[in-house]
Amino acid sequence: MLNIQRLRKDFPILEREIYGHQLVYFDNAATTQKPRCVIDVMTDEYLNVNANVHRGVHYLSQQATDLMEQARETVRRFINARSTSEVVFTRGTTESINLVASSFGQAFLDDGDEIIVSEMEHHSNIVPWQLLQSRKAIKLRVCPITDDGRLDMEAFVGLFNARTRLVAITAVSNVLGTVNPIEEIIVVAHAHQVPVLIDAAQAAPHQAIDVQALDCDFLAFSGHKVYGPTGIGVLYGKESLLEQMPPYMGGGEMIGKVSFEHTTWNQLPYKFEAGTPDYVATTGLARALDYVTAIGLPAIQAHEHDLTQYALRQLRQIPEMRIFGHPSPEAMGKDTQADGSAVISFLVGHIHHLDLGTLLDRLGIAVRTGHHCAEPLMHRLGIEGTVRTSFAFYNTIDEIDLFIAALQRVIKMF
Repeated sequence: MLNIQRLRKDFPILEREIYGHQLVYFDNAATTQKPRCVIDVMTDEYLNVNANVHRGVHYLSQQATDLMEQARETVRRFINARSTSEVVFTRGTTESINLVASSFGQAFLDDGDEIIVSEMEHHSNIVPWQLLQSRKAIKLRVCPITDDGRLDMEAFVGLFNARTRLVAITAVSNVLGTVNPIEEIIVVAHAHQVPVLIDAAQAAPHQAIDVQALDCDFLAFSGHKVYGPTGIGVLYGKESLLEQMPPYMGGGEMIGKVSFEHTTWNQLPYKFEAGTPDYVATTGLARALDYVTAIGLPAIQAHEHDLTQYALRQLRQIPEMRIFGHPSPEAMGKDTQADGSAVISFLVGHIHHLDLGTLLDRLGIAVRTGHHCAEPLMHRLGIEGTVRTSFAFYNTIDEIDLFIAALQRVIKMF
């Protein structure tokens, strides 16, 4: 059991009032709030250790470098990578996927090759592959979803052929809350000798990740969604693949030797980290991961599951409520694939999602509205957008009650 009230004290922003109402922050899938310890450790580094990393013989530079490499080791432990050589710091999930699209695409893809994605992907796992299409005549194969928001695994298996070169798929839908069967997906892909990239942006804050147990080939997540700073993220890649991939960007640090005639590359992971990194953010990310680990991801997952199920029960009692994803227990039977994450997307009758979100905000409830960077999924669902609530471990049942009361008040206005 988590001591939620004690944990909430680590997040001063949760004490804010919005338009005279206590803030209820249910936009955690977009970004999580930051605990005081993350802010403090970054402030301390700026005040006492600030110096460019990897390039200086002086004390501060070496100390900053040590902090950054300690952060890399923290990330390695968090995802159980085999080596820190497999941990590349990026600006976030989006840059991580773009790196793979560019570099893996250059090394391994030819005209006519195919990449498998799904209908529930975030734009960050669609557009990079389309950009690659503008350089190489590759093809995107799209795995459909079922009407209740689950991945159609039978269709997925049927998408493989001799030209399949990569599967790029989300672990958890940022709209439907669907938890995809990643282990099964990887087994199927590897049976066809096809590597797998996992978008773990929505998974990392809520569940333990073990890249060696999963045997995934690439995995990406963002610091700001797991209680860390913005502008920092991680790309995990198997060393055997990263070694064969060319650099994503050129500049300082990623080089071995440079001449006007020829340049060689640095060793992993620095080959993919051109320029001055956000070394202070790596320290903040490491502190956030330690913070989450100390609380315990199993306990976090259990609490968020209880919040989500409680909210679903309350929402299903509202007339004309349409919830996308999260099939009812009766509909699911023994199939736990769609047992959900801490995300609920919904509409009520014909009320526009923007109207619902705007009026909820006036009552202190922070939710996300729109297509959630998943327009192809919106087209599949036949809608323009939804209202999305998303929970974190610092949220409470009382906050859900406030949200439901506010939602019912807004609905009456229409």
